[in-house]
Amino acid sequence: MKLTIKRVPTVVSNYQEDAAATAGERPRAGCGRDCLGDCCLPDSKLPLYAFKASPKKPSSQEDASNDEFFVNLLLGLWEDRMARGLFRYDVTACETKVIPGNLGFVAQLNEGRHLKKRPTEFRVDRVLQPFDAAKFNFTKVGQEEVLFQFENGGGDDSFFVESSPISVADRAPNVVAINVSPIEYGHVLLIPRVLDRLPQRIDQESFLLALHMAAEAASPYFRLGYNSLGAFATINHLHFQAYYLTVPFPVEKAATKRIFLAEGTMNSGVKVSKLMNYPVRGLVFEGGNSLSDLANVVSSACIWLQDNNVPYNVLISDCGKKIFLFPQCYAEKQALGEVSQELLDTQVNPAVWEISGHIVLKRRSDYE
Repeated sequence: MKLTIKRVPTVVSNYQEDAAATAGERPRAGCGRDCLGDCCLPDSKLPLYAFKASPKKPSSQEDASNDEFFVNLLLGLWEDRMARGLFRYDVTACETKVIPGNLGFVAQLNEGRHLKKRPTEFRVDRVLQPFDAAKFNFTKVGQEEVLFQFENGGGDDSFFVESSPISVADRAPNVVAINVSPIEYGHVLLIPRVLDRLPQRIDQESFLLALHMAAEAASPYFRLGYNSLGAFATINHLHFQAYYLTVPFPVEKAATKRIFLAEGTMNSGVKVSKLMNYPVRGLVFEGGNSLSDLANVVSSACIWLQDNNVPYNVLISDCGKKIFLFPQCYAEKQALGEVSQELLDTQVNPAVWEISGHIVLKRRSDYE
């Protein structure tokens, strides 16, 4: 039985609603849109942020303010795109409150995300689905929505270049772009190897890239998230989300209990725990002898879930040093008619941010 749900898809790019008109077209030499596709990107120049090969190696510059360079740069460029009018609404004007309780769940009223469009059908019973060029993907995004390329500089220092040619000879570029329907301040998308058109599927390389981004931010308030298909990802093109929120996520304050692993796994130095006294079940990964060790252990768990058709969400916290993994079943229950109409009417889809405790509400009555 094919399981589907009706949803209003999240609009993450100003080019998303135009994608149907160009679906399936062959790439043209310079389409005139300055997009991220083969027709435009290889001949373009974009800003470049080159990150340190090893986050544990300190920068040669001693000024502590350098630790904040990445996140300040990202937020500054994000505000520039806001000034250009590229967002669908002003997320900084949204009301937010912390709900009383031990964990401090955060509620936001974001009526701008309540789009009055006809819902479309999403398949929720297949975590792994092939990339479909006929549907919207990030190669159709305009370059004005891109903040910078995000690449390994190969050295002990990070650096930023305001304009750098796109090199596609060895590998497709990683890019960081705005989400035009932001949930929070600084909401961006990390798109690994955009021209390779990878489906929404985690592997070790892509997950390590996301950990490098969290490590470069060097701020506990900057987190990355991932939603698999079947766990409220709406675009089947590999991407992570990230934003800046200056309060703890409730899941970051939840109690945990250590899980002891097989001896071979423990050699990585990664500690694994399970969430306790939290509304949903989840695993917590932290530590590791290196960022790569942590990425290997967590991505292996994600790959197991993918291969066994279990939807899931991931939160990357604490500057890339702590990872939360949530197996997900809400969309399946929704498709089977097992979710109450009262919950469905809120139109709250429990993706990574909601499950982590930042709940985006679209109706004032629910917020109040």
